[in-house]
Amino acid sequence: MRIIGIRHIPVVVPFRDAEQWPPGRRGLVSVLIEIDTDEGITGIGEAPAHPSADIVLAVLRSVERFAIGEDPFRTERIARLGEVVGTWHAVGTTSPALAAIDMACWDIVGKACGQPLVNLFGGALREEVEYLHQIPPGPPDRMRDLAAQGAAAGSESFHVRVGADLDTDVERIAAVRDGIGPGRSIRIDAGEAWSPATALRALRALVPYGIEFAGQPVPARNIPEMARLRAHTGTPLLAGPLCRAQQLEVIRHGAADAISADNALDGGLLNLKRSAGICQAAGIPVIKHSLGELGVATCAAAHLIAATPGFDHANQSYRALLSDDVLVGGPLPHRNGRLRVPDAPGIGVELDRDRLARYAELHQTSGEEFEPGP
Repeated sequence: MRIIGIRHIPVVVPFRDAEQWPPGRRGLVSVLIEIDTDEGITGIGEAPAHPSADIVLAVLRSVERFAIGEDPFRTERIARLGEVVGTWHAVGTTSPALAAIDMACWDIVGKACGQPLVNLFGGALREEVEYLHQIPPGPPDRMRDLAAQGAAAGSESFHVRVGADLDTDVERIAAVRDGIGPGRSIRIDAGEAWSPATALRALRALVPYGIEFAGQPVPARNIPEMARLRAHTGTPLLAGPLCRAQQLEVIRHGAADAISADNALDGGLLNLKRSAGICQAAGIPVIKHSLGELGVATCAAAHLIAATPGFDHANQSYRALLSDDVLVGGPLPHRNGRLRVPDAPGIGVELDRDRLARYAELHQTSGEEFEPGP
């Protein structure tokens, strides 16, 4: 079997009620790809538009000629396409475009074998995967209402962006805790916004609200400061998203209580499994990070998560913010914040051509309005 073509379709799916998450975003931008083979099997993949759809498309075009003619079963060889474009982020991560190609190849492999990906990744350890319920930043009363709605729908784990002034952060987290009650978890994400001193003050101020993890409170490259912060706060720290080399450094320094990993930033699905293996050897949990994913990428990673030890906490997802999806059936069905792993061959989902055309047109006409801001 050989790859004979790669098609790419950038799309925009708006958020509900024009909620903004993170600041400057009104929707989610992704690049869907379809890889055709000479045996008539087509695989689908998805790349979050990070840092932009134009850059993802440029990477796809630069590696496409190297992928044509390859056997999609040779996923390790195809993963080395990343050497053509190298890494681009300060912590050594790769373009989501490469992960989308890897994803589509795995979809082809699963379809050719007549097996869902979870079986190819080791078999199901769990039938469902838990995801965080995102609460976009805004007025505390609004955040309290959104949190209460998520709790009423059965979600157990909530995710809140912090990094504004400390009084605002405390007021918002207090509102979310009030909305969900005492029995559910709150995870915060500072996105590297704090200095070590500010992070220590903030985490101490948030102690009464029972924070599950504080995500990357200081810059990811400053691993020694992350370790010092961990030594002086009782709040568990979540590092990442990091490539595997950085994960080893975090573990070596004792700088985190859990590590966030992302196949979209580390070349593909098997590298996410490798990240989980590194964390398992160190005795700490691994959590799936999201750059903002639609149903294709969410389900592809869910297969891997379901087949891999160490994913014992809720994973990041933008599902609560999305108004729709590009899949047949629309948005993925979640029950109590959990997604059942698809059982059809490959990733197990199908693109809805009408939805795909609608959101591709929206990207064509208004894509720049939805790209991430600063």
